[in-house]
Amino acid sequence: MPDWSSLYQQLEVEGVHVSPGVSPAPVSGGDISAAWRLASTNGDLFIKTGRKSSADMFAAEADGLAELARPSSILVPRLIATGQCESLAFLALEWLHLGPAGPKVQHLMGEQLAELHRTTSDRFGWHRDNSIGLTPQINNWHENWVDFYREHRLEFQLRLATDKGFRGDLQDRGSRLLKRLPIYFDHAEPPASLLHGDLWSGNWACCEGRPAIFDPAVYYGDRETDIAMTRLFGGFSTAFYDAYEDAWPLSEGHEERQHLYQLYHVLNHLNLFGSGYLGRAIGLMDKLL
Repeated sequence: MPDWSSLYQQLEVEGVHVSPGVSPAPVSGGDISAAWRLASTNGDLFIKTGRKSSADMFAAEADGLAELARPSSILVPRLIATGQCESLAFLALEWLHLGPAGPKVQHLMGEQLAELHRTTSDRFGWHRDNSIGLTPQINNWHENWVDFYREHRLEFQLRLATDKGFRGDLQDRGSRLLKRLPIYFDHAEPPASLLHGDLWSGNWACCEGRPAIFDPAVYYGDRETDIAMTRLFGGFSTAFYDAYEDAWPLSEGHEERQHLYQLYHVLNHLNLFGSGYLGRAIGLMDKLL
């Protein structure tokens, strides 16, 4: 159990008071960090806790939420505080009352995601690194999207896979694919859109009739990467895709690039969770090659 007394002291510094005798309630669903619901004078809070080594990961998540909130396109939880106590790191956010998303909210999510993607940068990357799950995600600024995606996404994951013993067919195909990357971008280079970065069905929900997004892996890149991730594990309806396409149609060739962008996440799952994802990674490479 966390040292709640020291965490409460940190919250007091931010003007958040927790009444004596109030105990946090554990929240299920997290794979990486412990999660809690805590009543305070500012309303209920959602709190993530982890080892002190998690402090930078939580700080990057807080920065990512702030980046996503800036254009006011989609609801994101408001940051209350992040930091370290004697024995742990923590991230405190406002509590959102979440539920399943029906067709109307799915439609609105498509429209609002397209609006978010219209927030752009003149370069690809972000001002800081963050993480995708527990894997570091390198976001060094780059002028060219193909070079950025090759170096900081696919090459990085393939090096991790080599270190974990996944060599042979995976690396042979990966080497061939990296050399072929430019052919998937015969169209003009995509704009550097503000991305959620890890947009699967577990990282968004309905909040009182509105879409809400959370647990981001933010950077500026090709908007098709977010759409490709939504298709990797399901959970997004036809209403979502139709609304996005009406708001901002995807570019020619996006069906093939979808496999390219999904590969990053499948390689990450391979590195995090093991050989159960090896066949899927090789299958995506075969489709691309």
